[in-house]
Amino acid sequence: MAFVVPTLRAVILIALAAPVALLIAAITPGAWIVAPALCGALLLVVLADALAGGKMDDVRLTVSPDVEVGAETWLQVSARFANGRRGNVEFSVSADSRLLNDGGITLDLLPTGHGHWRGAAVFRPGRRGTGTVDKLWLRWTGPLGLGARQLSRGVEETVRVSPNLGDVRSPSLQAFLRDAQFGLIARRLRGEGSQFEALAEYQPGMDRRRIDWKASARHAHLYAKEYEAERNNPIIFAFNCGQGMCEPVAGMPRIDRAVSAALASAYVALKGGDKVALFGFAAHPQVITPFITDTRDFSRLQSAAAALDYHAEEPNYTLALATLAGKLQRRSLIVVFSDFTDPTSAELMVESIGRLVSRHLVLFVTIADEELESIAEGDPDDMQALAMAVTADSLLRQRALVIRKLRQIGVDVIEAPHDQISTRLIDAYLAIKRTGAIG
Repeated sequence: MAFVVPTLRAVILIALAAPVALLIAAITPGAWIVAPALCGALLLVVLADALAGGKMDDVRLTVSPDVEVGAETWLQVSARFANGRRGNVEFSVSADSRLLNDGGITLDLLPTGHGHWRGAAVFRPGRRGTGTVDKLWLRWTGPLGLGARQLSRGVEETVRVSPNLGDVRSPSLQAFLRDAQFGLIARRLRGEGSQFEALAEYQPGMDRRRIDWKASARHAHLYAKEYEAERNNPIIFAFNCGQGMCEPVAGMPRIDRAVSAALASAYVALKGGDKVALFGFAAHPQVITPFITDTRDFSRLQSAAAALDYHAEEPNYTLALATLAGKLQRRSLIVVFSDFTDPTSAELMVESIGRLVSRHLVLFVTIADEELESIAEGDPDDMQALAMAVTADSLLRQRALVIRKLRQIGVDVIEAPHDQISTRLIDAYLAIKRTGAIG
């Protein structure tokens, strides 16, 4: 059912009419009836104008059912009116914070003829999971813009927000994967691996340490050893799903940036013949998947990554990484995505990661804190800005100290802006694979 409400224009007119009516009553006390009569007349005009806007026959909301976190999507509203003349039609919807950061959106509809009005809004979901659009409001004014009719209607539109695969679909990565090394037809990868493949004639530019002196002496010609890069290496992407990784970076939580980079690297690893698993933890281990060995099962990794929830709690590195180490039967590449905010948590993290280094190859990935860097490098115009700059500089020094400790215990560290994490991680994986450091 639609309710009649005055518009802002009507409220302003009534506010302006009140002092005029009081002035007439003050000058001519016998004409006091003019004041209520004028207000009543305005209310009648508002009611008549709202009714002149016509009756709404139908309203429909359409929203994309599937979208990736951080990607643009849309919702569309169409309304049909039976008669009357309308000056303006607008709609509002409410949704949970996974879809709309402010909890709602308002937009004007445009006429398309024959009583039809349409409008569309573009938005970017901020978090993974299942979001709902639960209520819609429609408001249309009469031809004078003084009165409006308004209705509300409950809707149950569900939107599944999945991890962002923009990096996987990027043209540069797809062009790279079309190379013979990672093409559809797998072949032996000769390079700087650890498994001996064959002898080849030595060419200028080859590493001299690869020369087989005994074979060269027998044939009176220089021959060098070629090695086959290993396949079927286990690679585990471990995600800290705790409070620090839920903080936004450029409008998207750190954990979602990490998931996108991990999925792109996982796709490259599967193309390279390795096997991939995901592991998520906060105060307790949350998600652990079996190893995926084929790109045709990549959707299973995407579904598992969608189950990495957000937790407003500190991570338990000791329990999580000990649990992970207990499930690995052979030397693996463990890629840890995490962040740290206080020295105590950082010390526990370094200690727990240190236990993995003796048996596994560990790669630590963290997103550079550009906000702290901008505060630390900003001009201190006042005492508050100076205090913020000093605090930010202290936090950056603590961060650099933790990263230095990780490198000292044998952990490779990637610290880069959010838009470079994916590329840096793929480069690091390919460098590790070329040297055969996993096996």
